[in-house]
Amino acid sequence: MKQTWLTAGERILARAGHALEHHPRQVTALVAALLLTAGGGAFAVASLGPDPSLLPVREVLETVQPLSLQEQAEALDAHRFSLFTNEAVRSSDTAESLLARLGVNDPAAADFLRQDPIARPQVLGTPGRLVVVEADDGRSLLRLTVRWAADEASFKRLVVERQPSGSFASRIETAPLVASLRVGSGSIRNTLFQAVDEAGIPDAVTNQLVDIFSGDVDFHRLRGGDRFAVVYETLEADGEPMRTGRVVSAQFVNAGRQLEALWFQQPGQRGGYFDFQGHSLERTFLASPMEVTRITSGFSMRFHPIHHTWRAHTGVDYGAPSGAPVRTIGDGQVQFTGVQNGYGNVIEVDHGKGNTTLYAHLSRIDVRRGDVVQRGQRIGAVGSTGWATGPHLHFEFKEQGVQRDPLEVARRHVAPVELTAQARPQFDRVANAMRTQLAVAASANMLASAR
Repeated sequence: MKQTWLTAGERILARAGHALEHHPRQVTALVAALLLTAGGGAFAVASLGPDPSLLPVREVLETVQPLSLQEQAEALDAHRFSLFTNEAVRSSDTAESLLARLGVNDPAAADFLRQDPIARPQVLGTPGRLVVVEADDGRSLLRLTVRWAADEASFKRLVVERQPSGSFASRIETAPLVASLRVGSGSIRNTLFQAVDEAGIPDAVTNQLVDIFSGDVDFHRLRGGDRFAVVYETLEADGEPMRTGRVVSAQFVNAGRQLEALWFQQPGQRGGYFDFQGHSLERTFLASPMEVTRITSGFSMRFHPIHHTWRAHTGVDYGAPSGAPVRTIGDGQVQFTGVQNGYGNVIEVDHGKGNTTLYAHLSRIDVRRGDVVQRGQRIGAVGSTGWATGPHLHFEFKEQGVQRDPLEVARRHVAPVELTAQARPQFDRVANAMRTQLAVAASANMLASAR
């Protein structure tokens, strides 16, 4: 028997060695995945014992007397069951139409939702909210729940419940949001936004990826085969994702270069992104005043669409729908708001040291002259005021009054943050953990792409 076990073990080790030699990425991804999900996943373990097919088999026959149909019916009646469904509220919904889509047929519940001053505005008055119901096997409502974010750390929960008397009661509760980590990865075939859509990654995460790596990557000129992996927070309410949090770590492979980023906050300091060697990735200015955009006219000569002449274009135009948010690219103070000839509605921000930015053709201005603004703060909205042929943002960056290419400026202005000796051990522990998680995400993407 001992010899049998040894022979079996040798065969398994030989197969493992062959797999590691010929499929190193897949084996590495599997090991990393087991490390990442330790304690929460199930996996098979090869047995080194005798072959189960060689063990003796014995047949056992017993007579079973089933319950009568009456007893079975009584048993089923004693164990009632509930049905759980969910639906998003539509702008055209009435109480009856919403409950019907949820599989509930309960006139009393519909009447309560129409008239209750607590439930009505949180259900029928809020298109897009997810409604979860519990109904009995007769399709009568037992419980209805709606959740929404209250602030960055908590959420509110509307609960409508059937009382023992058969009537309904409503209440609103407040509870903390719970942060959890998710991983995602993808490969670029056409655009970054197509790739993240295919990977099921939220737009808020995409915007953060662009901001993190924009100093090193031109996201408007990505190559097929570029790839990314990301670990990010989701904030959940009762297990339901409520909103996206911060990107915790990320990897981007661009033109053969592997770039990495890790969020880390030292005690007593503002958090920021570092590479895995501990070098700061923070920059003074964001590369773009908008989140999800496409450049329609860069910093160069162009044929003017209204004057029909070739002129120097001293800024960057971002095509976007009217009303899309515009943000300031750096800390500063608003020095002008108002109308400037062909620029229409304009905001100018002074960032100090002779650096200023201009945001033109706005449909709305959300700041006043003298306001202090922070990098990434919303200051207005895209429009088509002034000499504009359609909704877009015209953006300029000036150094000592001279227009500069804002993309090049963003790459030049680095705001270095050094790790302290006290913070270094903790940073290294976090970096090692993030390397493992990113390796899992990246390997899963490579395996999926190879299929």
